[in-house]
Amino acid sequence: MKASGVSFHHAWAFWLGCALITAGVFAHMPMFMMGQYTHWQMVGMPMTTAMLFGMAAIPLGLAFATYGLAPRFDAMRHHGHASKPTLQFHIADGVPLNIEHWKLVLVLTVTLAIDVMKPATLGFVVPGMSAEYKIAKPTASLLALCALTGTTVGSVVWGRMADRLGRRAAILLSALMFIGTAICGAMPSFGWNLAMCFLMGASAGGLLPITFTLMAETIPAAHRGWLLVALGGIGTSAGYLLAAGAAATLEPMFSWRVLWLLGLPTGAIIIILNRFIPESPRFLSSMGLEHVARAVLGKFVGPARDGVEVEDAAHPGPPVIDEQHAASGIRLLMRGRHARISAGLMVCGIAWGLVNFGVLLWLPVNLTALGVDAKATSALLAKSAVYALPGIAVVVWLYHRWSSYRALVLFIGLTALSLVALGAIGMLGLRSQAAVIAVVVALLVSVSGVIAMLIPYAAEIYPVHLRGTGSGAVAASSKLGGIIGAGLGVYGFFQNFAMSAFLIAIPMAISMVMLLVSGIETRGARLEDIQASLET
Repeated sequence: MKASGVSFHHAWAFWLGCALITAGVFAHMPMFMMGQYTHWQMVGMPMTTAMLFGMAAIPLGLAFATYGLAPRFDAMRHHGHASKPTLQFHIADGVPLNIEHWKLVLVLTVTLAIDVMKPATLGFVVPGMSAEYKIAKPTASLLALCALTGTTVGSVVWGRMADRLGRRAAILLSALMFIGTAICGAMPSFGWNLAMCFLMGASAGGLLPITFTLMAETIPAAHRGWLLVALGGIGTSAGYLLAAGAAATLEPMFSWRVLWLLGLPTGAIIIILNRFIPESPRFLSSMGLEHVARAVLGKFVGPARDGVEVEDAAHPGPPVIDEQHAASGIRLLMRGRHARISAGLMVCGIAWGLVNFGVLLWLPVNLTALGVDAKATSALLAKSAVYALPGIAVVVWLYHRWSSYRALVLFIGLTALSLVALGAIGMLGLRSQAAVIAVVVALLVSVSGVIAMLIPYAAEIYPVHLRGTGSGAVAASSKLGGIIGAGLGVYGFFQNFAMSAFLIAIPMAISMVMLLVSGIETRGARLEDIQASLET
């Protein structure tokens, strides 16, 4: 057993899989390097034998890597159901943050930044790709649609994977897919780019909720909320900055293709950092491996403490939630007390996707129609991340000091109000730049606050056997809203932005009411106590 709480059942299979995937990517490098003689234009080039072998090596490598991880967890599940633990316990949440916690936060921040960087590169890839393949903008938009579809599917699939194989295994497999999809940078046809973009989206969409799930199950209750929200805000901002920096530095030298090739080194970084990514002690406990959970907790509480808080007759504490059952399907999210919260979070996710991939996507065109000159529009949107940062700081403070679900409800309401104000400006035909900019900044800040809290909150409210699935489903709903928004944009829905803003404000407001009525407080509460409150 390793300090991370897991050991590869067949380490040779996992590392062989890593080697095959890496070799598959390197097999495409000669083709890419030939592009230096054609100004990195590779469209129409015939695929070499080495490239074909490389493409075959990547799925084979993924199969080996999965085999190296999965059998060990199958055995853990069997052991967990064969006999229940002799001692029921709560994981200690009263310990102070120490160096091991901060190592985990740092590693997961890097992981999340890399994850966000992947889809963020789409905006920088499309112009050069459109020029090289000589495709129109509607055709180029298929790239974003494939990526969004991939993230939607990946969020659900990886959520289930995390509940069956473990949080750490899901993260590592996602990183390996990052490496494999790097070959997109050497693809000579647009069709292959679409396929690889879907797979890239699937791995990126899956990694996001699992990162929050692992963090929620490892960080002490007193610090869990604010660190989850801060992780989302900092990781997202860092990811966009990395994408922009890579595009500004490398694209002029190697064209848009190099942005895809970055999947190799960035995915490799996560694999190298795997020794600092522990398995969730709560997941290990749910599999019946209490002794392993205790060993992992020993890293975070130090030698002077056991890492668990034992409940006995003298100190019964809150009700113990029995997690000794199989991981269940996504349908259980819509049953019992969780159903109302799940519905509210998913409606909010869909509405957020419509705003982010619909209203905001069409803002440059619509702001110009309102009298904001093109340069001011570009400057405003370029600085959106800067405007959002103070909002994220406020979100962290409110989530930690005031109330988790009320803070989420507040920013959902502010988003709905900003949409109504934007719709009113369009309907009344106002031409005040100051009013337009104020409303847009309010929308950018509020919508950033919503997504910063949405998945962290989901990671807190579900039981261990559903936490990955639930977080993944909520993350998928935000991408589903993006797919719907992209489809509506094709038919000109957002060109009448007053009507579109009013209509999208409706589901946002509905989710606000649903969560206000059904939401529960998670601030400073142990995950076991949260589940106890849901059972009452």
